Amino acid sequence: MTSSPLPTSARSSAPPSGLYARVALQALAAVVAGFVAMGVVAGLGLWAAGAADLPGGFTAVLAAVVVMASGGKVELSGDAGALAGTQAELTAMPLTVTLVGALVTGFCFLRPLRHHAVTSARELLLRAVGVVVLWLAALAGISALARHDFPLTLGGDAQDPLMDLFGDLLDAVNPTVGFRTDIGPTLFYGLLWILGVLAVALLVSRRTPLPPRLVRYQEPVRPAAFAMLLLLLAYVVVGLVIGIVVAATKGHAAETFAVLLLGLPNVTWIALGVGIGGSWQGKAEGPFGLPMPQVLDAVLRGGGDSPDLSTVDLSSLAAQDARAWWLLPVAAVLVLAAAFVAAVRSPARITLWQHALHLGVAFALTMLVAAPVTLVEAHFGLSVLGIGDLASLGGQVVLRPDVWKTAGFGLLWGLAFGFLGGLLASRVRRKGEVDQDT
Repeated sequence: MTSSPLPTSARSSAPPSGLYARVALQALAAVVAGFVAMGVVAGLGLWAAGAADLPGGFTAVLAAVVVMASGGKVELSGDAGALAGTQAELTAMPLTVTLVGALVTGFCFLRPLRHHAVTSARELLLRAVGVVVLWLAALAGISALARHDFPLTLGGDAQDPLMDLFGDLLDAVNPTVGFRTDIGPTLFYGLLWILGVLAVALLVSRRTPLPPRLVRYQEPVRPAAFAMLLLLLAYVVVGLVIGIVVAATKGHAAETFAVLLLGLPNVTWIALGVGIGGSWQGKAEGPFGLPMPQVLDAVLRGGGDSPDLSTVDLSSLAAQDARAWWLLPVAAVLVLAAAFVAAVRSPARITLWQHALHLGVAFALTMLVAAPVTLVEAHFGLSVLGIGDLASLGGQVVLRPDVWKTAGFGLLWGLAFGFLGGLLASRVRRKGEVDQDT
C-alpha cells in the first residue's frame, strides 16, 4: 500500500530542522533580491545623474542611497580648517529606490506561502523574524560602506573677488565635505521599514493565507489596502509616462531619468496629496535645489528672503501654472477607480457605508505614511571666522508635509469615493453573490 503525499497543512508541520532551513533560505533570497533591486535602480539613477565621475566615491554614494532608501540616516560633515567651518544636513528618501525594494522584498516574502491553504502564526512569525534579522544584518554591512570624503573645490568667480579670495584661503587647508552612516538610527528606522514592508505585503495580498485568528480581519482590510497600493502605483506610472515624454521632447534626458530612477514618488505622491486638498510647507534658497518640476521650485522660491515657509497647495501651484488645476480631476478619477476596485474585491454583503468607512480609514492611513516620507530638509553652509554663511556657497531646501491636514482630506475623500465606488460596484457580480432565480 503506497502512502499518499501529505497535504499542505500537514507539510507545514514538518520537523523543525527542515522548516528552519527552508525558511532561512527563503528569507535570505528575499533579502538579497530586495537589496540587489535597490542597488540596480540606485546605481542607474546615480549614473544618469553623473555620479559615476565622482573621484573614487561612487560605491560609497551608492551605498548611502540604498541606506537612505531603507529608512537609514546619513550624516554630512565638513572640514575647512581653522579659518572656516562647513555645516551640512540632509534628510530625504529616494522613494523610487524605496518602492522597488519594498515591492521585490514583499513579493519574495509572500511567494513561498502562495500555495498554502492555511498558515500558522508560528510559521508566519518565523518567516518574518528571518527576513528582519537578515535585513538588518545586510543593512549594517552596507552602512559600513556608506562613508566618504570629497575635496571641496571653490572656484574663483571673476565677478566675485571676495569669493576668489576665500577660495585661495580655503584651498590652502584642503576643505572637505563627506558623509557617514549613523548606525544607531539607521538600524532603528531600518527595522521599522522592513516591518512595515512585511505588514503591507500581508495586508494587500489576496491569496496569502493568514493564521486562523486573523482571518476575520481579511474582508474589511485587504480590499481597501490593495486599492490604496494600486492608487500609489498608478500615480507613479502616470509620472513615469510624463517623465519619459519630457525626456524625449524637452531634452536633458539624463537628468530626467535620474529623477525617475531616484525620486519619482517624491513628486507624484505630493501631486496626490495636493490634488485631494493637502499641502506642504517649504522653501528653497541659494544655488541648490531639488530635482523637481519648475512650478514647485517657483513656489518654494516665491518667498524671496522672507524667513517664512511658502505653502505648496493647489492654489499656490495654479498661481504659477494654471495646468496645476488638473491635479484635482486626476485625483478624482484615480481615487474613484481605486474605490471601485476595493468594492469589487469585497464580498457582496458589504454595505455602501461599510465601503465608505473602509476606504476612508485606508486612505487616511495611506496619507499618514506617504506624506511624511516625502519630507526633504537639506542645508549646506560655509562660514568664515564663525560669521554667517557665504551666500553664494550656502543654501537650503525644505519641504515638509502638513501631515494631519493631508490625512484628514484623505479620510473625507475616502468616505465620499468609497460610497461612490460601492455604488458603481453594485452593478458588478462579486464574491458571495447569488442569482435571484437559483
